[in-house]
Amino acid sequence: MNKLFRPLSGLLLCTTALFAPALACAQEVEVEELLVRGRFIPDVMRETSEVVSVVTSEDLARQGDGTAAEALTRLAGLSLVSGRFVYVRGLGERYSSALLNGSPLPSPEPLQRVVPLDLFPSSVLAGVNVQKTFSAKNPGEFGGGLIDLRTVAVPDEPFFSISASVGANDETTLKRGLTHYGGDWDFTGVDDGTREMPLLLRQAIATGKRVDSSNFDSAQLTAIGRSFQNANINLLQSTNDVPFNGGFSVSGGRSFVFDWATLGAVAVVGYDNSWHTRRAVQQEGVVSLDRLSVTEDMFSDSTQNDVTLNALTSVALDLDGHTFKWTNFYVRNVTKETRSVEGESSRASNFVRDDYTAWYQRELINTQLTGEHRFGDLQIDWRGSYARTERDAPYERQVRYRKVGGVYYHNPQSDANFIRFSELEDKASGFGVDLNYRLANPWIADFTVSAGYAWLDNERYSDQRVFRFIMDFTPSLAFQTQRVDFLYSDFNIGPDGLILREVTGSEGAAAYEASLTTHAFYLQAEGEIYPAVRATLGARFESGEQSVQAIDLFSANRLEGRTLKNDYLLPALTVTWNFAEDQQLRLGVSKTIARPQFREQAPQLYLDPESDRLFIGNPYLQDSELLNVDLRYERYFDRGQFVTLGVFYKDIDKPIESVVNESGSGLQQSFLNAPRAVLYGAEAEFKKYFEPEFGIAILDDKRWLLGANYTYTKAEVVVEDGDVVFPRTGLGQPAPARNFVIDGSRLQGQSEHLANLQFGFETLDGATQATVLVNYASERTTARGQAGAPDFVQDPGVLVDLTVRRKLEVWGMDYTLSFEARNLLGEEFDESQKRNGDKIRLNNYELGRSFSLGLSARF
Repeated sequence: MNKLFRPLSGLLLCTTALFAPALACAQEVEVEELLVRGRFIPDVMRETSEVVSVVTSEDLARQGDGTAAEALTRLAGLSLVSGRFVYVRGLGERYSSALLNGSPLPSPEPLQRVVPLDLFPSSVLAGVNVQKTFSAKNPGEFGGGLIDLRTVAVPDEPFFSISASVGANDETTLKRGLTHYGGDWDFTGVDDGTREMPLLLRQAIATGKRVDSSNFDSAQLTAIGRSFQNANINLLQSTNDVPFNGGFSVSGGRSFVFDWATLGAVAVVGYDNSWHTRRAVQQEGVVSLDRLSVTEDMFSDSTQNDVTLNALTSVALDLDGHTFKWTNFYVRNVTKETRSVEGESSRASNFVRDDYTAWYQRELINTQLTGEHRFGDLQIDWRGSYARTERDAPYERQVRYRKVGGVYYHNPQSDANFIRFSELEDKASGFGVDLNYRLANPWIADFTVSAGYAWLDNERYSDQRVFRFIMDFTPSLAFQTQRVDFLYSDFNIGPDGLILREVTGSEGAAAYEASLTTHAFYLQAEGEIYPAVRATLGARFESGEQSVQAIDLFSANRLEGRTLKNDYLLPALTVTWNFAEDQQLRLGVSKTIARPQFREQAPQLYLDPESDRLFIGNPYLQDSELLNVDLRYERYFDRGQFVTLGVFYKDIDKPIESVVNESGSGLQQSFLNAPRAVLYGAEAEFKKYFEPEFGIAILDDKRWLLGANYTYTKAEVVVEDGDVVFPRTGLGQPAPARNFVIDGSRLQGQSEHLANLQFGFETLDGATQATVLVNYASERTTARGQAGAPDFVQDPGVLVDLTVRRKLEVWGMDYTLSFEARNLLGEEFDESQKRNGDKIRLNNYELGRSFSLGLSARF
């Protein structure tokens, strides 16, 4: 914590000593009390020893963002990718860590080990801290920043709150969309058993054999095939009235004061249901004579129904210097997708249509117990947590049609038809203890020595089973034009018709298990080493062992795995010069690491529903090491009001990059370590309230907010002669780096320019509040192009939002009415390849403008 610096405090004490005797001796003046104050502005950003950005509970209310992911985009240097992952200073999610109240979180995402922040509704959050400089107390996997989500605390005063909202999108609501029946309870986000894997199929899988004619007779295959769901999964339906969005939340809390302790509890429950229709142009192309040529020109029509259920409970016990807190958090996020993609395909040599239905179920359960204990100058804090996430995707269905003479045909003998069942479970257990001792000494003021230990055990298992129906002969044209639920009816499944065949990949292509275990010790010292100068110096020793083991589902033989075992000593130094009572300068220098994510190492094919792209891991990836330097000037006007100017520099050894290759089924992305990358930039942030008098009634008696931030980032991959990489296709053998990575190319995920603007007002009584929010991100690279082809680039553009809140009192009850409008400029999603004026529209669709109306009551 920053203290009033010594020159000012000394001056105040001296003046007090000089004037006090004179005042005491003067008979005409009676002085009962003389209070002398320096200027103290309590602020999390100022009090911490590191460079941080903060989203407060007031920010969450004003901005109206529904999730932690959306709220964080308002901070300097942070951008949102795929609506779920936060990039800090242009570095991808692999370079950032996410904690919940200081404890690690697992991820339900097949491609990421970092938890997607869209899982955390703002209703369960008290705020979010983003630490941009490393300290020895934090996990060593620190590149862009550390995101610590802080859940709502036990209240001092009892409360009960109910809120509800309804919303619409002008590209989706009451417009044409696609759907499929699924189950009766789909609107709740809970499957009614419709998508459960059939019992006969589970029994067949339990034998350890591939489900096909070489292991099962025709009668068995017929029975298993007929046990699959049909019409409610296979049949796409068109609707002209996609529903409105809506949601509600209920929260309450209370504290009980006893003679011996204070006991409090808080609980939050929420439900959200939203719809999104995307009509996208999806192209692929090749380079020909230094020009781009379209080879796949497809149109995708997709409707998603997203349902989120969440609940949080927290109980705290305060025993006069000893505090215990038990927090439990549950969230379930389900996406029900119906999609149809059609167009000219040179790969298929036909005009084709692919119909998809899917149900993606993500679930996170977290329980955490913490304790804080004070013994004079010694403070001991500890935390223990267990979290489990699951991703279940049953009955991912794909059926391909060929268009001939205006008629669509489906031939199971030659046309693709797949049914996928995939599961992922990720568990994380953690424990940590921190000891802080304030050591009085004549040399360093406010000297505190800290030491601690942290343990993390992260385990993951993932598998998928893939099936299709085939025929031993070419069916009639009449058969091929049947409606899909008639074509795949029980009548057509049998020895003389459709035959079930499992086409799951073997030799580790369909399943893997992974684990990461870390043990870390740190030692850190903090104090005022010189008047107005504080320093924090520490080092963290972190030992980590990460393994990824591919599993052959059809063999007892254990495949060769990949293990990364490394020990790191990670130093960190931060110096803060409080050269004026409301201004300070910070310098931070540290060394950190970034490990490959499990999925990036697993040689298993995975279809990403966001990009419609196949991914496959590279088992030859290595850890990345980072050197971080930060310098920031800060001036504080009042609590939550400030201006900051900063510069930063990062040198990354072996950054992990995504590369794109051609495969028989289309584009395929994998990963490799580029030789080196350098990132540097500057950021500025300003936030202040004003109370001007304009002489205009409608503008006067209001408190105006102006907040803005801008970040410039330059990040380049560095490739020199003789540098090598280890691509997946090289089977562990080195290859010239210039064949895969272009020297000077932009680091993936990095936008050169990021900017935010907030302008609004609130009445002095706080009854009315309105804010315009503007977010801008320049182009960023999403993946490396094929050999000789330009990179994949996304242009996020400018997003303009408006939030309005009005407090009302009706019949003695307090209500808050809210209105939100998002993407007022109608920005679209645009991912492309460009060269010499040519453009391949990889994925392009309208996001639409969204509007919502909410009402909450607090008792």
